[in-house]
Amino acid sequence: MYKVFVNDSLIILTDSLPKENKLPVFIFETLCIDNFLQNIIANPTKEILLLCTDLEQSRALFFENFKIVTAGGGLVLNSQKEVLFIYRNQLWDLPKGMIEAGETIEATALREVAEECGIDKLSIDRFLTTTYHYFYRNENCLKKTHWFLMHSNFEGVLKPQVEEGITEVVFKNKTATLKALQNSYANIKLVYNKYLDLQGYN
Repeated sequence: MYKVFVNDSLIILTDSLPKENKLPVFIFETLCIDNFLQNIIANPTKEILLLCTDLEQSRALFFENFKIVTAGGGLVLNSQKEVLFIYRNQLWDLPKGMIEAGETIEATALREVAEECGIDKLSIDRFLTTTYHYFYRNENCLKKTHWFLMHSNFEGVLKPQVEEGITEVVFKNKTATLKALQNSYANIKLVYNKYLDLQGYN
């Protein structure tokens, strides 16, 4: 399956339905994608299933409706297993940003975390997941963000990249992380849950 966020509404492209499904279901082949998106924006809902006859073909057709913007980001842990958060637009977020010409996606993720948080001594432990988030900027866009689990033993003062609207950067323990996720984006919760899955916590 593929998961696409439109604000905090989650669209799930799938070729099979749960046995006891209670979510609204739409048949992909019958949709006008633009009208479908506008309806979700006007009438947010938690989750929607798009049932596809051929999942990979439908994914390709769905993505053709967007300009794809590639980004990289990190869920960064320190030596105490605390998670690095940024605060921007009144919400807690994880550092990320768009790829630059000639970069690998790993280099993008490391650069963006370093720039947004004023942190160094970063290393990538492993790939975590990819998220897709819709936004409109003169046209329908889909931000494809590749997330990596990172580690840093940095012990200096974190410096938010204020020119990017970031007002706070902080490592949070598990209790503080769960509280921050209550005031965050749905795709950030997905990234954190993926991390928990890998640790065997979910």
